[in-house]
Amino acid sequence: MQQEVLLKNSFYNLRNIYLTAAISVGYLLLSILLVGFKIDQLVLIFIFNALFFISAGTRRFILGFSIFIVYWILFDYMKAFPNYLFNTVHIEDLYDLEKNTFGINYHGLILTPNEYWKINSTAFFDVLTGFFYLMWVPVPLAFATYLFFKNKEQFVQFSLTFVWVNLLGFVVYYAFPAAPPWYVQEHGFEFIAKTAGNTAGLARFDHYFNITLFHGIYSKGSNVFAAMPSLHSSYPVIVVYYGLKNRLGKINIFFFTVMLGIWFSAVYTSHHYTLDVLAGLSCAFLGIISFNYLIRHTKLKQFAANLISAIGN
Repeated sequence: MQQEVLLKNSFYNLRNIYLTAAISVGYLLLSILLVGFKIDQLVLIFIFNALFFISAGTRRFILGFSIFIVYWILFDYMKAFPNYLFNTVHIEDLYDLEKNTFGINYHGLILTPNEYWKINSTAFFDVLTGFFYLMWVPVPLAFATYLFFKNKEQFVQFSLTFVWVNLLGFVVYYAFPAAPPWYVQEHGFEFIAKTAGNTAGLARFDHYFNITLFHGIYSKGSNVFAAMPSLHSSYPVIVVYYGLKNRLGKINIFFFTVMLGIWFSAVYTSHHYTLDVLAGLSCAFLGIISFNYLIRHTKLKQFAANLISAIGN
């Protein structure tokens, strides 16, 4: 009896072992069923289990960052349910609206900003926008890591806001499937299901350094018809908001610069229309405002408190 109590209360108790094993196997089987087997899945399982069992500190860390893991899994599973199966993809109408709203007169022709920058691209902007576009994941994760060690409450709120904004964006993806600018440049206005991802203007970054970095990233895209809103444009807004909220001083200048750089890069590289970027900003603002309401007036407040307690020192 005493041994059972000790085993139950120990760091490596049977309950934790069984639970993590069940979650790992369940995730792997569901992933194989929905999107097929990938080495990435085993890597994720290994990282989660390793950090969960190495020490109390790493366990708290991986439990906190499980919020981002859930987001990544949901994003990956979108491949199994393409949004174009549920609603008509907007191609020509979105292109025309972009041209009519933000069109640029270039030698007597009205071009979309994407078309203008494709014609007038430079090596400097190719490299600069490539580096900015690479920041959309590292900067939010690095900021989240800082908040995890500095302020657990702000970490949880930042992480939950991040996922909430993504969920709002996913709803729009399915309600309003939209083709990116590069799709029109490559395929015109005809809808082609199962179109593969494309590096578009970011290919010039790869060519400049003679690498296949962005090619590898965009070959794994969940759905090319999920261009609106531009969640790439939403993420830096969330970072800037929480950076200002936590009074980070000069580091906020960096965050603000990254935000503007990602917005410009999205259009320059033909991955998004200006309309997509504005939709991304709107999604971020709506997500932040609604999250602040929910954290004050719903059971989300207690959920956040429980999570803070679970990852606290």
